[in-house]
Amino acid sequence: MRTFLTVVGLCLTLAACATNPVSGRREMALMSEAQEIAIGRDMHPKVLAQYGQYDDPALRAYVQRVGDKLAAHSHRSNLIYRFTVVDTTDINAFALPGGYIYITRGLLAYMGSEAEMAGVLGHEIGHVTARHAVRQYTAATAAQLGMTLGSIFVPGMGSNLGQNVMGVLGQALLSGYGREHELESDGLGAEYLARAGYDPQAILGVLRTLKAQGDYAAAQAKAEGRQPQSYHGLFASHPDEDTRLKEVLTKASFLAPDKPADKGRDAFLKHIDGMVFGDSAAQGIRRGNRFYHRDLDFALEFPPGWRLENRPDRLLAIAPGGKAQAQLTSQDLNQRETPREFMIRRLGIRNPPGEDISPAGLPGYSAPLKIQGRPGRVSVIFHRNQAYILASIALDGADSQSVGEAMRQTALSFHPLREDEKPLAEPLRLQLYTAKPGDSYAELGRTSRLTGDAEAQLRLLNGAYPSGEPVAGQVIKRVK
Repeated sequence: MRTFLTVVGLCLTLAACATNPVSGRREMALMSEAQEIAIGRDMHPKVLAQYGQYDDPALRAYVQRVGDKLAAHSHRSNLIYRFTVVDTTDINAFALPGGYIYITRGLLAYMGSEAEMAGVLGHEIGHVTARHAVRQYTAATAAQLGMTLGSIFVPGMGSNLGQNVMGVLGQALLSGYGREHELESDGLGAEYLARAGYDPQAILGVLRTLKAQGDYAAAQAKAEGRQPQSYHGLFASHPDEDTRLKEVLTKASFLAPDKPADKGRDAFLKHIDGMVFGDSAAQGIRRGNRFYHRDLDFALEFPPGWRLENRPDRLLAIAPGGKAQAQLTSQDLNQRETPREFMIRRLGIRNPPGEDISPAGLPGYSAPLKIQGRPGRVSVIFHRNQAYILASIALDGADSQSVGEAMRQTALSFHPLREDEKPLAEPLRLQLYTAKPGDSYAELGRTSRLTGDAEAQLRLLNGAYPSGEPVAGQVIKRVK
């Protein structure tokens, strides 16, 4: 045991120590600032390649300007911070090491003022200044080190190792760092808001918005028999009932000017007026169980009741109750061959026992197959030098024959966009509207292009969920 402790102690003394910029304390850090910046610089183009940057120079400049204002008051003002609006419907914000900070247009749509947006950006700056990514990486590496050294003396102790440290870090970046670090970032963000002239209580507005969004998503998921989507950070308790959070914000409030600057509601709304809401044309547009893609010039229809999820690299379709799933992907065509030959050569399917299909006159092939030991179907359709691959699988409790036939019909529904469908392939956009006497979200929802529960979605967009109504003269967001 003495030998084991000596080895562990030697390894830890060889680890670098650094001063935490926020606390001023010396702590173990297995990543230098130069390495931290290099990781962010390396990962930044990968984030942009996966999600894309939202194409609105004025909005991007506005977000950068507000972010710079906050960063100037941070504990690491020496860093050059880059604030990026990510082109995704995800309701999220996250930071990479070294000062790369991202906020999605999906989250921006639900913010109500510049101060609230600053609250999000300040929170993410807090993750960077407190070096949460570095601390997470160091803790995970130290745990692996201890288990590895322990396995030398206790056979079998390391047999379950295999956790990828960078995987842990990546999960933290996208899903939060745990309650303590999230609360610390709330406190730092509140401090930066106060020093930049904003009311730090704006963070409560952000958390209320996220809490309402989470409540709505949970209700929708329950009605559809699925698990709700999780959001960045931890919101297990309601922000208005979180004593520790209130203490953090109260402390920061002493740093704010006697009269904090205007919340910046008008300026913020002006910058998001006309912003894409929901799917973008470049990603393809979901309309219920139908999907339209303007740039790739195609549309198709899934069975009624199937829920579509638009991912950066694929379109997912999930049957009611999760009893079946399908995904649509595409690959470049590089040589002249039939869809069946493509299925054999590129997908590695031997002798697929299917049939030639011709949706809208396009070359295609569809075959019932076993996928991961379950009944499924794969269809390949050629269109504009692309091979579209529709793969489906029937899960427990499903009528596999019915699912297979439904997916065959989905493949047959594939077609180039018709003239009357082209407007459906254009995205929805936020539009500012001054409420009139007697207006209600129910009535505005009936005239909206939103699908699903339009009334609830408009309330969420305007901070009025679950039962608020517009006030005459109030500028609100609607979707057109």
